[in-house]
Amino acid sequence: MSLGMTGGGFVICHSCFAIWQSKSRSMSKSKRLRELIAKGAVMLPGVPNAAMARQVERAGFDAVYVSGAGMANATAGVPDIGLLTLTEVACLAGYIARAVKIPAVVDADTGFGGSENVARTIHELEAAGLAGCHIEDQEFPKRCGHLAGKSIVDVGEMTEKIEAAVAARRDPDFMIIARTDARAVEDFDRTLDRAQRYLEAGADAIFPEALQSEQEFRDFACEIDLPLLANMTEFGKSPMLSFHDLVGLGYRMVIFPQSAFRVSMKASDKFLRALKESGTQREWIEEMQTRKELYELLDYDPNAEKWLGLND
Repeated sequence: MSLGMTGGGFVICHSCFAIWQSKSRSMSKSKRLRELIAKGAVMLPGVPNAAMARQVERAGFDAVYVSGAGMANATAGVPDIGLLTLTEVACLAGYIARAVKIPAVVDADTGFGGSENVARTIHELEAAGLAGCHIEDQEFPKRCGHLAGKSIVDVGEMTEKIEAAVAARRDPDFMIIARTDARAVEDFDRTLDRAQRYLEAGADAIFPEALQSEQEFRDFACEIDLPLLANMTEFGKSPMLSFHDLVGLGYRMVIFPQSAFRVSMKASDKFLRALKESGTQREWIEEMQTRKELYELLDYDPNAEKWLGLND
């Protein structure tokens, strides 16, 4: 159950998903994520949906990232400006987390409100099976981290959110990552100061958004004694560094939030233009995922009496 708003006030409504996994399974994923980071570094391809998350797992990755922009763009067809609610994000991210056995980390935007809202956000995301989330210090409504025109909240407000998140989690291994967007608004030194304050507030990791050079990535890692997350989004402010480059600089998590989505959108755009022109998909059959391949991805045997996918 979750609280919703109507014109007349609060009402109780059913969440759009059932909790299919036990708490212990969710907790094991969060613990697994921490083990991966403790042993080295982890690459997290971003996905907007559960089918693509299955592809990530099948390709051999150890963890997956649930992109906030991906959920907004792919599911709702809207820009990444904070238009999805907590209920929607928990629902969509929950589908992804439950579809795979690897840990999933989700973009929780600004935490969906003040410190009390952040506490509820942590409860909902834990219940949905996520292994961790990141919360940013932008003012609401937020913008994509690599666009101009961002504004950020006071350090004290963000530290209150982090403290509330840490206090609210029931699974001590659930990872709370503090993202700072200060580099584009203040300067590099202030970004470091904020990261130190977020560390002191109890964050498990720091996500410095939109650093502007390889040297900045290096200097940031030299100053912050906490696991760091690097964002290798395309067409943004940061240089395109490889996973191995970033590991060498000291980063423990590297996300590629929209890469797979962008490739799939480019391919589908080409296909639809060709279909409109030719009226047939025959020339594209070799480029398609087959029915058999899709069923294998979904662990589905159409000849079996029942699909047992929800029993894992």
